Amino acid sequence: MNSRTAIVFSALLFALTSLSTASWAQLEWQAEPTQNTLGLKPNQSPNSSNNIATKIQLGQTLEFLAVEQAYIATPVFSNGALGLQWTIADGYYLYQHKFKFTAQYPDPAQNQVLSTSYPKAKVIYDPTFEQNLEVYYHSINLDLQGLKASQNTLRLKVDFQGCADAGLCYPPTSYWFELDLEAQSYRAISAPAASNLPNPAADISLWLALASALIGGLILNLMPCVFPVLSIKALSLAEAQQSSAQQHRHGWSYTLGAVLSFAGVAAVMLAFKAGGQAIGWGFQLQSPIFISLLVYLFFAMGLSLSGLAEFGNRLMGVGNNLSLQSGYRGSFYTGVLASVVASPCTAPFMGTALGFALGQPAVIALLVFATLGLGMALPFLLLSYWPGLGERLPKPGPWMETLKQALAFPLYLAAIWLIWVLGRQSGSDAMAIILTGLMLIAFALWLLHKYHNTSTRILALLAVAGALALPAIAASLSSQTPKELNGLWQNYSEAKLKQALAQDRSVFINVTAAWCLSCLANERIAFGDTFEQQLKQQNTLALKADWTQYNPAITELLKQYGRNGVPLYVFIDQGKSQILPQLLTESSLLKSTKTQSPER
Repeated sequence: MNSRTAIVFSALLFALTSLSTASWAQLEWQAEPTQNTLGLKPNQSPNSSNNIATKIQLGQTLEFLAVEQAYIATPVFSNGALGLQWTIADGYYLYQHKFKFTAQYPDPAQNQVLSTSYPKAKVIYDPTFEQNLEVYYHSINLDLQGLKASQNTLRLKVDFQGCADAGLCYPPTSYWFELDLEAQSYRAISAPAASNLPNPAADISLWLALASALIGGLILNLMPCVFPVLSIKALSLAEAQQSSAQQHRHGWSYTLGAVLSFAGVAAVMLAFKAGGQAIGWGFQLQSPIFISLLVYLFFAMGLSLSGLAEFGNRLMGVGNNLSLQSGYRGSFYTGVLASVVASPCTAPFMGTALGFALGQPAVIALLVFATLGLGMALPFLLLSYWPGLGERLPKPGPWMETLKQALAFPLYLAAIWLIWVLGRQSGSDAMAIILTGLMLIAFALWLLHKYHNTSTRILALLAVAGALALPAIAASLSSQTPKELNGLWQNYSEAKLKQALAQDRSVFINVTAAWCLSCLANERIAFGDTFEQQLKQQNTLALKADWTQYNPAITELLKQYGRNGVPLYVFIDQGKSQILPQLLTESSLLKSTKTQSPER
């Protein structure tokens, strides 16, 4: 490699590897936990002493109690019967028509809605519902009927809604209790992570998880950003005309880079999990700094393949500047790069494997992630062992240089796509800043190519340093507030979901991200006018959970459904949740989201 231009590429490589995790971590620590309108974190346990001090303030003068202070529910047992005793704070009331009591058993098929006889209530005109409604003040005792005598242990879900006379109405809320009817005892719990939610990773075996990871890794090679990297590496293997042993070593070097990268991502995720933080697959692309550095990297690689920057004939991917002798380091770092750009989405089979892995001990989790990396590296590894590969390929010639230059254009497209993602995260100003950084990189390369003196090198280094400083500026423009959506779709929130379910509405949840290409493809192919019209006719609430930036509420939503990455599509109808496939067609989507009672 030309030593002068290596300065530019080495700087990009160092910045990419050293700053990406730190920049995402900074984003993580600065992000405030998403809270609902009551100031409560998702899945807070009702009646918990840790939450009693929680209050919310409206404006400068009014102060309201947290929901678990205003409404205290206590299960009571009497002669084998179950009751519920409510203590209601002064100035607060509960709606009679919003009560719902569900007994949940180990076998979901046995779940049942319990009935009760309501005592006389006070009738008031309620401005929220614009009608006269029956409400309860101070206290209320309810006898729950219909429990199955054969079941001694169960979970009780209590749905309710209340308001304050001063004008605040709380969203529909649920309390959860674990009951032991035989011992006549109870325990307040948080909302179960998967009480009635299908978790495909819950009951699979380790071998099935490993097989799913291997297949999912293979499919990752079809991603638009991975395919050109793999093609470039395969071209270099053919061009070099090396011995079989050398080709095998290149294959294993590439595989090692991929496997260690996936295992490294897993280690970071497990470390954050152990520290009480929740992150998901593809988390690195939630960092504007990391995306900006990837833009620089793809741009520089494209210039190299186009012959506009002399990075050397054997520069087939990031890290090859370290491989002046054998080139095996180049293969290793190409595997690293392929892993980095492959991780934004979860391919088919991957979701189940990842959900299983993150619920297991660290050793098993790392094994599953390493298998995922092996699956992604497998095509190139097999290519390095392909019998008579050199004889089957055309002889080296000018066509290889032409093909190499043509492969630069997918890399330019990848850079354009990443700039668009950055714009979704941080706005058009951030896009302009990073485009300026690309200009500085091009300027540095032009200087190093045209002039050959010390002052030129210093000026080029200053240009690269300026480019590397710009991503932090672009990231500072990032906003954590989701943009308002128009039309049918609404931004996801736990409060909206609970309110819709309390009203017995069906709900469709689209968990997506701008950097997830399969998400964008599904929305283009399947989310058409016909689908939206069906949702409108069914009065289905359409929620979009945009995970382009880190959002703890969406991370928790993914966790509840046994997933750790996007895309995720969930349809909830009549209390039952259905996870849709990760690859959709319009016909399959229409069929899967059709309610049992279309007229609502």
